[in-house]
Amino acid sequence: MYTLIGANQTRALRVKWALEELGVPYTQLPAAPRSAEAREHAPSGKVPVLIVDGATLTDSTAIITYLADHHNALTLKAGTLGRARQDGFTNMVLDEFDAALWTAARHSFVLPEDKRVPDVKPSLRWEFARSEELLVSQMGDGPFLMGAEFTIADIVLCHCLDWAVKAGFGVSQPRLAEYHAAMRARPAHIAARAE
Repeated sequence: MYTLIGANQTRALRVKWALEELGVPYTQLPAAPRSAEAREHAPSGKVPVLIVDGATLTDSTAIITYLADHHNALTLKAGTLGRARQDGFTNMVLDEFDAALWTAARHSFVLPEDKRVPDVKPSLRWEFARSEELLVSQMGDGPFLMGAEFTIADIVLCHCLDWAVKAGFGVSQPRLAEYHAAMRARPAHIAARAE
């Protein structure tokens, strides 16, 4: 059984969603970032943390990649061109979407007030919208990033789109808005959002 440490309002939701998609048993300790509970398992206090057979895994993307590879689901086979393409989408979403959203969050509430630069946010919104256009131009014909197959790349993208809506960035591309609605309607996503 897996133990997930991290509240749903964090990137721990990505891991919880993957666990729900896989249908494997887990328990969740909904610890906040930098809380004593989080620091007990990760010195940085960052979440999510996944405890597997006494080992501690960190970083949401590393964790869901491990889960997908370990359970041979939610991913294309390592060493294939399809997997390389999937990894490319995953990394693009992290580099272009997650990074812009995280920088905006840092300058909104994470950094000490005297270190925040609110004037950076309009350029981040512009960059995010430009990244949406680029991603849509690379998407295939299927309902998922990889076409007909749901993968961990979809989990990362949907989580970033959730975050974008919440942060006021919005989703400007109609195809991404439809995709986002479809991903949020997945039973495992609904189950993962439940407290």
